[in-house]
Amino acid sequence: MTTANKITILRILLIPFFVVELIYYVRSGNEAHRLAALLCFAVAAILDGVDGYIARRYNQISELGKILDPLADKLLLVSGVVALSFNHGPFLGQIPLWLTGTIIGRDLLILTGMVVIQMTVGKVGVRPRFTGKIATVLQMAAVIWILLKWDEGRGAQGFLYCALGAAVFTAMSGVLYVWDGVKQLGSHPTSSANTKTTNEHE
Repeated sequence: MTTANKITILRILLIPFFVVELIYYVRSGNEAHRLAALLCFAVAAILDGVDGYIARRYNQISELGKILDPLADKLLLVSGVVALSFNHGPFLGQIPLWLTGTIIGRDLLILTGMVVIQMTVGKVGVRPRFTGKIATVLQMAAVIWILLKWDEGRGAQGFLYCALGAAVFTAMSGVLYVWDGVKQLGSHPTSSANTKTTNEHE
């Protein structure tokens, strides 16, 4: 259990606190709960960069970390995006449903592809791309933007640009993951036609 993995686990543990504080805020309107939810989300988002830096800087990259780190990202973002996709007026703004659909659709597509590759090839080779990192940052920014209530008034246009950017980069990263998955399947022997079986059918 490396230091980087301990930080990643702390990120995961912050998620239920974020969700609970958000629920308390939209039910009561008590600003203390909104600030607590914002703090939990912001700390978890910042620690995303911290654990990655520690893992690379001190050579703490592990197989467990390769699983926990993206899992922590997905749990944090999906919980934040889904929770803020509902109408919480007049307390908070709302994540556009087209952004929520893009994020969840991409994740379901990637999950399905990973299952198929795991069953066919035996090992999934995931190569992180810059577009995925940008998508993650913009998604986090969109959630924080709403928690800060910057999506109102003059900040509304800025939030729209942030949401559009998140949707575009999320879709791009999904397409690139599908491309990588197709190449992995195509390079495996099981994807080639069985000559013997083909001749028998002929």
